[in-house]
Amino acid sequence: MKFTIEKIDHVQVAAPKGQEKEAVNFYAGVLGMKEVEKPDSLKGRGGAWFEFGAYQLHVGVEEPFSPAKKAHPAFKVKGFEELQQHLVAEGIEVENDGSIPGVQRFFISDPFGNRLEFLDGQ
Repeated sequence: MKFTIEKIDHVQVAAPKGQEKEAVNFYAGVLGMKEVEKPDSLKGRGGAWFEFGAYQLHVGVEEPFSPAKKAHPAFKVKGFEELQQHLVAEGIEVENDGSIPGVQRFFISDPFGNRLEFLDGQ
């Protein structure tokens, strides 16, 4: 092949129309991602963008909305146990999963019901 896919630039999850405040509260407030301004040409579509490390997560408006219950982004985390404790303290249900030998991971749902995976990044 004469091309190489090098990395993921961003991932996108969906949310219902008008839920930008909830997205900011969760992705920036709870998960600590940095909210970034969308380009002017895309602001009218709604949603919100966030940055973490060299990557972005976009929350896009989808109507009719249906949460991703199986498909999901997965994030490697430094401070894996601390994040898990933080989420529980925030009242978020954490589903531990030991189905892959040697891999510590858990799943949560964002406020819209989208599945998110977190893996121990140590």
